[in-house]
Amino acid sequence: MSLIRVATRGSLLALTQTGWVIDRLKEANPGLEFETQVFKTVGDRVLDRALSQIGDKGLFTKELEEALLDGRADLAVHSLKDLPSDLPPGLVLGAVPEREDPRDVVITRDGTTFADLPPGSRVGTSSLRRVAQLKARRPDLTFVPIRGNVDTRLRKLGEGQVDALVMAAAGLHRAGFADRITEYLDPEDCLPAPGQGALGIEIRADDARIGQVVGRIHHPETALAVMAERAVLARLEGGCQVPIAAHAVVEDGWLQVEGLIAAPDGSRVIRHAAEGDAGRARSLGTQVADWLLDHGGREILNAALGR
Repeated sequence: MSLIRVATRGSLLALTQTGWVIDRLKEANPGLEFETQVFKTVGDRVLDRALSQIGDKGLFTKELEEALLDGRADLAVHSLKDLPSDLPPGLVLGAVPEREDPRDVVITRDGTTFADLPPGSRVGTSSLRRVAQLKARRPDLTFVPIRGNVDTRLRKLGEGQVDALVMAAAGLHRAGFADRITEYLDPEDCLPAPGQGALGIEIRADDARIGQVVGRIHHPETALAVMAERAVLARLEGGCQVPIAAHAVVEDGWLQVEGLIAAPDGSRVIRHAAEGDAGRARSLGTQVADWLLDHGGREILNAALGR
């Protein structure tokens, strides 16, 4: 096999991320050629509604996964925060490359920081997680849903449709817009989404050849961190309907993971952290999620999901 087919979404950011992955794969696998195959997902087609109103899992992944399962593609590149915690039968996460900056950022036209935005300012974000946490800090601001590619959202800011944007640092870095960032939000103020800043390379479980190819750019520390974060998500099972956050750091074999669940209106935000040997990444994430559930998270989930 000399040609490897790579499934990706068609947005500027997705194509940039996929190009970055292909460059790393070529360096690690001399002699192989890669072909990009672009697919449009539900999340790409429906831009007039917030993600939480469209559906639940797989909004940006299902079509790519179908291409893997029917053999049209050999691997798929995802923003890991878009990849559901449970993958379809027959597919696995083949590799997780080294992570970009996982933090959220604020962008304003004139350099005004989040804390200094005038009351009533319109803040654009499509994330319930960001809204819940930031509304708890600034209930005097108006949060409005904003969708579209990175460049589209920046254009809407420039046109005055919103006064500020809250976005992922990683996407702006990868797409070449890092100079537009006004400030980085400390995870203490806005805990990132599980897997934010990381990429996931999804492959067929029985394709050992592709597993070897992508495994050469696997980054173990990033993989352990996102394993803990995704364990929080998997245990809470909130999908896009509930504000859930998780962030883990691995250093010298030791892992620290923090999780969060919040009421969508920001009226209640519950956080908890745990730490231990990085080899216990999944169990540490589950431990954090269980604590959150036992200390008010279950009530938040039940209320938000109407059960």
